[in-house]
Amino acid sequence: MNKLLRYSLQIFNYFIFVTIVWYFSIAPAYNHLEPGYAVIALAFGHAGQPVKECVRRTPEELAKLPPNMRNPIVCPRQRSPIEVEIIMDDQPMLQETFQPQGFSGDWGVDVYRQFKVPSGPHHLKMRLKDSVRVKDFNYVHEAKVALKSAQLLVIDFQPNEGGFIIK
Repeated sequence: MNKLLRYSLQIFNYFIFVTIVWYFSIAPAYNHLEPGYAVIALAFGHAGQPVKECVRRTPEELAKLPPNMRNPIVCPRQRSPIEVEIIMDDQPMLQETFQPQGFSGDWGVDVYRQFKVPSGPHHLKMRLKDSVRVKDFNYVHEAKVALKSAQLLVIDFQPNEGGFIIK
């Protein structure tokens, strides 16, 4: 009799567990994004330009140094902060400055931002400045996009490929 009670309670517990899992797999309606909206994601990793230019040491300076430290060119480790602006339909969507990571400020930054926007045609203007030695933004890209409902538009940044890339 003890085994029968134990097995029936075990079956009852499994039934309750399976019923709860089944209910939560179909019952609560979840909408990731409302109809009529799309998502723009800015995602990239980039290291800013060095804060100062490399300096060539004179022969006299090199002679004063120990032999294992006689590097003729000295470059600063610190990187410039990265300024990013995204303007959609003449309205600023993002204006942010990202500081370089690392103990000496010599690493790059990883950026990921998401924006929920109405679907339809839009005009995007993207600007990035990665050097404190330059006065204005050194990467500028403008594009017209037509976003469908529930579409994901990814903006990447590749300096070797000219700057911003829309995927």
